[in-house]
Amino acid sequence: MGEGDLDAAVALGTVAELAANAALHGRVQGRDFQVALTLDTATGTVRIAVADARGEQLPLLRADFATPVDSESGRGLLLVAGLADRWGREPYPPGGKTVWAEVGPRLRNDKNTRSRP
Repeated sequence: MGEGDLDAAVALGTVAELAANAALHGRVQGRDFQVALTLDTATGTVRIAVADARGEQLPLLRADFATPVDSESGRGLLLVAGLADRWGREPYPPGGKTVWAEVGPRLRNDKNTRSRP
């Protein structure tokens, strides 16, 4: 990976968390969720958008203090917020929602870790 390249692991982790949230919290019997990935070639930013049928079930970023340490859920949006440069939600007509995140290129610093430009 070169300087300023998209970190595939960060993008993949973001896709996984948003898709898992849609499967767990946005599921409606007989309806699937939709995943769309869009690359902005000018900036190198990938937009990850996951639409589901549960528009009334809005995602909320909450402090992790209420989640028991041994819980297997409750931290997905904290991970998305930590991985993505930006994230948000918008209506998906007729009654659903889209949760999206944008992941841009990362720069390599002297300690061989990733940072945002």
